[in-house]
Amino acid sequence: MPSQYIGVNDEKRNAWPDSSGPSRLGEQLVADASRLAAATRAADEGLTARRQRPASRSVNAGLPVKRVFSRDHMAWFLLSMLIVGALVGVTSIEQRRVETRFPPIGRFAGVDRTRIHYTDSGRDTDAAPAIVLVHGASTSLLDFHASLVQPLTRRHRVITLDRPGHGYSARGAAGAWPSPADQARVVRGLLAALDVERPLLVGHSWAGSVVLAYLLEFPDEAAGAVLLAGGSHPWEGGVAWYNDLAGVPLLGPLFAYTLPLTAGRLGVSAGIASAFVPNAVPDHYRSRTGVDLTLRPRTFLANAEDIRLLSPFLERQCARYAEIREPLLLITGDSDPVVPAWNHTDRLIRQVPNAKRVVLEGTGHGLHHVHSEHVAALIHDFATTVDSDRLASSTRGWPAPTPRYGTHSTPRQIVSGASRRGPDARL
Repeated sequence: MPSQYIGVNDEKRNAWPDSSGPSRLGEQLVADASRLAAATRAADEGLTARRQRPASRSVNAGLPVKRVFSRDHMAWFLLSMLIVGALVGVTSIEQRRVETRFPPIGRFAGVDRTRIHYTDSGRDTDAAPAIVLVHGASTSLLDFHASLVQPLTRRHRVITLDRPGHGYSARGAAGAWPSPADQARVVRGLLAALDVERPLLVGHSWAGSVVLAYLLEFPDEAAGAVLLAGGSHPWEGGVAWYNDLAGVPLLGPLFAYTLPLTAGRLGVSAGIASAFVPNAVPDHYRSRTGVDLTLRPRTFLANAEDIRLLSPFLERQCARYAEIREPLLLITGDSDPVVPAWNHTDRLIRQVPNAKRVVLEGTGHGLHHVHSEHVAALIHDFATTVDSDRLASSTRGWPAPTPRYGTHSTPRQIVSGASRRGPDARL
C-alpha cells in the first residue's frame, strides 16, 4: 500500500524496533514498563480519592452537566398527559351518552364468530324476494330506518344489518381488515341463519362494493341487486386527512380516543351538508340516523380503515364485473359530489351485461333520503320484475318504474341501458 494512504499512527504501529541491537530494545522495554507502573499508581490513587469523597458530591463536580429533561420540559410533558387523560375520560362519557341515545334496535346473530346486529321486518311474499339493505360509510342500519324501511315493508320482507365494525356489530378478527368480499360472506351467513334465499341486495355508497362482491363470490344466490350511488371503481386523490391519520400506528388510536367525540362533533353538521349537496339536509337527519355513533373510537377506526382501503380493493375487483349475470339496477344522482356517476355508475354499466341505470336529476349523494318514496318505488318495481322467470333469458324491456307510495315529490329521471362512451380519462 503506498505510504500516502497510511496514517502516522499506522506507520508507527507497523514499524519494526530500531536495528541497533538487543540493548536498545531492552532500554525501550524498561522505559515502557516504568511508564506503565507510573500510570497504574496514578489510577489507584485516583480511585482511592473518589471513594473518600462525600456521597452528595458529583464525580464531575465543578463541570457543567447537560440535563436530558429540564423542569420546563417535564412540566409540559405532565400537562400534555393531563390533557390526553381528560380527553380520553370525556370521550368515554360521551360514548355512553351516545349509546344511551341510540341503543340497538334489532337483534344479534353470530356469523363466522362475529356478532352482527340486524333488523328483520315486513313480511314474506311470493310476488317478490326479500330485500337486504346494506349501509354505506359513516353510518349504520339506522340510515335505512330513517329512509327506506318504512315504505318497503308495506310489501316486502326487509332485512338491514350493521356492517362489521359499524353500529353495534363487532369488527371481526383483530388485525385483519374485513374487505367487501369478507363482508359479503358475513351478509350471506346472516341470510343463511334467517333462511333467506335469493334476496334482492341493495347497497348504498361504500356498500356498493359489498353488493358487487356478493354477486361475484356467490353467483346465482341473489335475485338481483340495486346500487344507490354505489361505489364500484377506484379513484384518485386519496381520502380525508383524518382517515389517513387513523391508520398511523399509536397516533391513530390516540387521535380516535381523544378528539372525534369531543372536538370532532363540531364539524359533523357541515360534513353532512356537504354530502347532500345540492339538496338540503332532511329535517332531524342527524338525530334519526344516529351518525354520532360513528365517532366512537373503535367505530371511527373501523370506518377510516374501510374508506382508506376501498380504492385499492376496487382496483382489483372491477376487472371481474363482466362476470356478473344477475340483473342490476343503478340509481344515481346527476349532482353527486361524493360518489360521482362518471367514475362509478357510468363505468359499471359498460361492464355488466344486465344493468340498467336511473339518473335522478338535481340530486346528490343522499338520494334515498331526499326522494325516499320514489327510490322505494324503484326498488319495489325492480324486485317484482327480477323475481319473474322471464328475466332468466333477457332483461330487455324493463319498464321505467313508477312511484306507488303517495304524493312524495318525484325527480325527473332518465332510464337507460349500457352507455357507448369510451373509458373515462379522468381516472
